[in-house]
Amino acid sequence: MSDPVSSIRNLGPAFEQSCARAGIHSAQELRALGADEAYARLLQAGTRPHFIGYYVLVMGLQGRPWNDCKGEEKKALRKTFDAIKSSVSIAPENQLISDLDAIGVRIAPKDLKQV
Repeated sequence: MSDPVSSIRNLGPAFEQSCARAGIHSAQELRALGADEAYARLLQAGTRPHFIGYYVLVMGLQGRPWNDCKGEEKKALRKTFDAIKSSVSIAPENQLISDLDAIGVRIAPKDLKQV
């Protein structure tokens, strides 16, 4: 049996859902991909780029607290994040879905009630 993504330090249910949309379904898969490849897949699947989300992932995969990232290490991670962000082309339909989700326009199937 595989461990859920949320079993990794710093990563909760929302991040786990984003990973699932990107085709990453376990902590083992996430670790095997590594932070950079996993984050690129998240962006391709429509996750909005956010530097804090990226370095939280990096710190989590290293087993470190999310706020342990400081100074030169944080600057280096920012450069990597910017490179990942600029190298990923986001499909227009994924960007639209992400934008609609961000403002609460779409209703998740789990929120619909059966009549």
